[in-house]
Amino acid sequence: MSPLYPLTFKTIFKDKIWGGQKIKTYLHKDFGALPNCGETWEISGVKSDVSVVANGELAGQSLAELLEKYKGDLVGEKVYAHFGNIFPLLVKFIDANEDLSIQVHPDDELAKKRHNSFGKTEMWYVIEADPGSTLIAGFNKELTEQEYLDKFNSGHLTDVLNKEDVKAGDVFFLPAGRVHTIGKGLLIAEIQQTSDITYRIYDFDRVDDKGNKRELHTEEALAAIDYKHYPEYKTKYDSQKDEPVKLVSCPYFTTNLLEFTHSIAKDYTGLDSFVIYVCIEGVLTVKSNGKDYPVKMGDCILLPKSLDKVELVTSSGFKVLESYIE
Repeated sequence: MSPLYPLTFKTIFKDKIWGGQKIKTYLHKDFGALPNCGETWEISGVKSDVSVVANGELAGQSLAELLEKYKGDLVGEKVYAHFGNIFPLLVKFIDANEDLSIQVHPDDELAKKRHNSFGKTEMWYVIEADPGSTLIAGFNKELTEQEYLDKFNSGHLTDVLNKEDVKAGDVFFLPAGRVHTIGKGLLIAEIQQTSDITYRIYDFDRVDDKGNKRELHTEEALAAIDYKHYPEYKTKYDSQKDEPVKLVSCPYFTTNLLEFTHSIAKDYTGLDSFVIYVCIEGVLTVKSNGKDYPVKMGDCILLPKSLDKVELVTSSGFKVLESYIE
């Protein structure tokens, strides 16, 4: 029998110029002496910040070490063949106390050529939203590169950006190339490709505590941007209790919403992938091989591929994002 079991990891806390307190006040994660926390990295294979196991016999070992040792037993044979010893997804919570910079991420091809990295396609699930919160996703009309540059250089870029009103439960899928920013007052769960490459387009002329503006990547962004206009930027889905609801399906990840009022059994026998649960509401216990793994709001847990069957036990109900690679 595989020595693997449902894994939790030590949270990596990131203070940001735009970060706030909701990681502590809403998700009940203590970020200690940091003045604020803009992001937590819950499961990460990014080389500068590889997650370390927090529970059980493998505590203290890094995700990279586990991958090297357990390979397809951890992530699935197909996933391991494609990604090797790099864990393919990065899971974060983001607290925007101020607007984030307007930014874009490169796709696989551009990221490989420029940075020897994967691209960055991502999705957002809005956990909590202050009244009147907004975000930016894409353009409100089709542009050429030159039209974009004209708007940028004249200081009117925001005129052509698509602004969305946001409430809790909203989902946005952001393929690489889509210009975007998270607006003030939003607490978000983010699931993305393993990449930390961001081209910052505009930062509202902010300065840090030393009076310095953050670097912009105007030229780099040009080749990365998708200048098309799309009719819908917010993901439409029917919120239904007690059955899985598919939110996003793309080559990089599939994410479903599991909103259940009762306990359920999950059988992943036919899936050649790890599974990640991100708990966004409620409390549950993951039961596997006769052992209990408690999960509460703000927790993330990784089910290795070698665990085909688990039970999600609850008395009060839960809401979980379930992600894997198909």
